[in-house]
Amino acid sequence: MSRDTSFYYSFLVLPPRKRSAIVAVWDFCRAVDDAVDETPVGTSADVRLSLWRDELAACYSDAPGVAPRTTQGRNLRPCIREFALPRRPFEDLIEGVEMDLARVRYETFDALAGYCRRVASAVGLVCVEIFGYEDSAARSYAVDLGIALQLTNIIRDVAADLRNGRVYLPAEDLARFQVTEDDLRAGRVTPAVRGLMRYECERARSYYAKAAATLPPADRRSLLAAEIMGAIYFEILRSIERNGYDVFSTRIRVPRPYRAVIALRLWARAMFRN
Repeated sequence: MSRDTSFYYSFLVLPPRKRSAIVAVWDFCRAVDDAVDETPVGTSADVRLSLWRDELAACYSDAPGVAPRTTQGRNLRPCIREFALPRRPFEDLIEGVEMDLARVRYETFDALAGYCRRVASAVGLVCVEIFGYEDSAARSYAVDLGIALQLTNIIRDVAADLRNGRVYLPAEDLARFQVTEDDLRAGRVTPAVRGLMRYECERARSYYAKAAATLPPADRRSLLAAEIMGAIYFEILRSIERNGYDVFSTRIRVPRPYRAVIALRLWARAMFRN
């Protein structure tokens, strides 16, 4: 896992075995996502996804002679057994990534939320099994935090997604603020565009708040990595707001040193909390 990812510093607080398992999950999920976004020439994305479905089946199979063929699958398989990782979230992730092949617009937020649950919350539901928890509310926390993170990605990447022919912002929201796709392509933060982006940021904030309210107090230390991840992404959201909602002229990032500061601050708070 690259130090340049927003997740890197959150996983440093984990003990080595859990960190290795999280990296294995992350690498597998990244490879599934790349099957659509970075499909090699001459290979269709749906064929690539079919191969990853087969690879997932091999990871969970106990049949003699059946084994994963990829490095990602071979690294993931022992983690599945050690941490009793559920299969359904991985299947949801593949279904979510597959949605990008056929669906590049979302009419309503309810439809978009379903996509977010598949491509982000599903990964969170796997990760909390590795982090460990006592209260089953941790799974609800993972779902809400996953939606918050994915909404932050969507807001930050409006311009990049447009270049790829995708608009994740719900059409009902664009209509509400009288913003067209051409307005977004123009890359100007007009009053209407600013109103739209402010609305989307407030919605993302509401999911961060829901996640914080759902986080079980008894599991705060075990879920520290997830808290750090959420804090770093929340800082991306705040940076978008401080930048006047201009996500067109530059890609908003949290500098690497500040990501480390966020992680250290939350780690210290967790260690010295009564």
